Formats: sequence, structure tokens, C-alpha cells
Amino acid sequence: MRMMSATAIFAVLVACSGPVPAQEPAEPHGVLIVANKRGNSVSRIDLASGAETHRTPSCDNPHELAVSPDRRHVALACYSGESLELFETAGLRPVGRIALGQGARPHGLVWHSGGTIVASAEGRGSIFTVEAPLSESPVVKEIGSGAPGPHLVAVDSAGTTVWGTIVASGVVVRYDLSTGRETARSELGGRTEAIALSPDEKSLWVGANESGKVYRLNPDTLEVEAELDAGRMPIRLAVHPRGGRVVSSNMGDGGLSVIDTTTNEVIRSPRVSGEMGAGQVTLVFSADGARLYAAETMRDTVAEIDFESGAVLRRLPSGAGGDGLAVME
Repeated sequence: MRMMSATAIFAVLVACSGPVPAQEPAEPHGVLIVANKRGNSVSRIDLASGAETHRTPSCDNPHELAVSPDRRHVALACYSGESLELFETAGLRPVGRIALGQGARPHGLVWHSGGTIVASAEGRGSIFTVEAPLSESPVVKEIGSGAPGPHLVAVDSAGTTVWGTIVASGVVVRYDLSTGRETARSELGGRTEAIALSPDEKSLWVGANESGKVYRLNPDTLEVEAELDAGRMPIRLAVHPRGGRVVSSNMGDGGLSVIDTTTNEVIRSPRVSGEMGAGQVTLVFSADGARLYAAETMRDTVAEIDFESGAVLRRLPSGAGGDGLAVME
């Protein structure tokens, strides 16, 4: 009698048992920090319960935020002003304020693993670095000049290179922090805003609001390596923690565009808020990549999304105009 191979037996068993159910993501845990731009405050949300546990007044019109490497502090960019504000993450107690310069209008913000904060200064046409931000005498340095400046920024793991997007002119710019100089500039048009660096740092992803395009760039030369159509107004980009996928938050239609970075194609387009009026903007992954969080700034909520299915699991309350997000687990 002819014997079936192990592979064939396995195939029969799978066929008889039906489809294998998708693995459920782990229960949410940790904390979500939210900058409330209309409420002039910062919120702390417990992800296990979904409840807002703390809310503290801040500067006017806070937009982006960044958490310190040890997760003990959060920095807030005061977009209508000229400073950064620092808070403890445990109870959102204010601990400091860092002045940048007249008319700075800081927006994009990264707190690098080396301890330095990098902030865009859209009003001054520059970026700032802040060394030892929690010390009594932070070291503040400015690179570049002349408005308009970068709106959002990305920083490499070495903390030596910064990329920024200038919305009005549709330009992507690259800075060398070791020399304090701009080293490259590329005009893509379409009101570029969203920006994200891949985990392997071999690709820089940029979204153009007006054209609905997402670009894959060479981080060194800023040459376009791929161009694809996303949803309407891809205002933010988030890269999956393990790579392989980039997701755009499309404010114009309230959906997501999930991009396969191997083929540079949109592979699915789940609906989240579903309309421009929701003001769907900032997008961040949980550490394991199982969940996405999308700020719905006009609804004063943050949508929690199952990444694999695209389903909205729940909506978490924020302050008025919740925008900048950070997940701590």
C-alpha cells in the first residue's frame, strides 16, 4: 500500500478542520498620552480600562509630543508659541519649560534614545536640538533659518541625521546634526507633511496631502524610489515596529492605507472615522504592532484599531482636539 507523506496528511487535516481562526491580540495594557490642541492640555489614558486618569493644563495649542527614553517624562510642542513643555508621565506634573526662540512655532518632536530632543520650528524655518532637557541648564541649538520651516521631523537611531517636511512648498529636507547644516533638499510638491523612517533606516516615507501620494525615498539622496496613490490627504504615516508595512492616516476620507513595503503597493484600506469632519490625524502603533491608535481631533476621541482586521475596537475619550499621541507599555 502506498503511504501518504507527512505533508499530504497535514494538508488533509487542515482541509477537514476548516480555516484557522486569526489569533486574538493580547489585551491592551499600558498608557496612552494625548496632546489636546483645542483644550490646551495633555491627557493620560489607562489602556486596560480605557479611562482618562489625568489631565493637566498646558501651553496654547499643543500638537506633537514625545516621550523620554526612560518613559518617565513627556515633552509637548507649543505650536502657537515658542517653547517646549515637560511633564512627568506618571501624573502629568509639569517639570519644566524650554524656550526656543521668538516665533518658533514648534510642531514636530522626537525625544531621541540618546536623550536629546529634536524639534521643528516652522515659524523660524529651522530645527532645534535640546541636549540634557531635564537638567537645570539645557543646551539649545538651532539649525537653519528662514520661514517656512519643517512641520514634522524624523531622526535616525544614531541621532546624527534629521529629516523634515515643509508643507507649504512640498519640500523634504535633510540635516546633519554633527555639522549643524542642511545637506539635501527635494521638492515633491503636493503639500508634503507625513514622514516616517523605516526600522532598518533604508527607506524614508513621505506623504503629500494635496496629491494623495505616498513616496518612498532614499534617505541619503532623497531620490524617489517608489510613488503610490494612498487615500485622500495622507496626513500621517506610521511604520510597523517589525517593518514590512507602512500605514497612512488619510484625513480626507477617514481611512487608512496599508502599504506592503516589499511590493510598494496598498494592500488594504480599512475605514476608521469614515469622514473628513472627524479630523483623523496622528497615528501610532502599540509596541507589538497589534494595535493602531488614530487621533480623531474633531470628535475628541482616539480610535483603537486591530491592525490585522482593520476593525475599530473602541474609542477612547481625550480632551478637546486630541492630536499628538504616544503609547507607553
